[in-house]
Amino acid sequence: MTLPTEHTATPSRPARPLPPLMALTDRAADRLRVLYETAHAGQKLRIAVSTKGCSGHAYDMNFVDAAGPGDEVVTDKGVTVLVDRKATLFLIGTTMDYETRQLESGFTFSNPNEKGRCGCGESFHV
Repeated sequence: MTLPTEHTATPSRPARPLPPLMALTDRAADRLRVLYETAHAGQKLRIAVSTKGCSGHAYDMNFVDAAGPGDEVVTDKGVTVLVDRKATLFLIGTTMDYETRQLESGFTFSNPNEKGRCGCGESFHV
């Protein structure tokens, strides 16, 4: 015969605040402001993660006229970007920067969820 065991409630821990979905550096925010005021006036940058490349995932960026039903709206430093809801788990805590190098310039991502990148740097895995 088995006796029922008593269930004791475990004390609940205080909820830890989640990191922001994404943050922008000053350079990224400044570059987006310029783009939003000139070539992409009335549009917003939409960031997604797609399956491609030798490491499995890549960042996709497009300018869109309006947020879609599955988009998260992120505002940092007074600038708004849209994030595809399916990409949120890949991007939590990511910082977007804008870098200018001798032969190229563009947005870059510092993503704490990345476990590695391919040799060319175009794709990543988590």
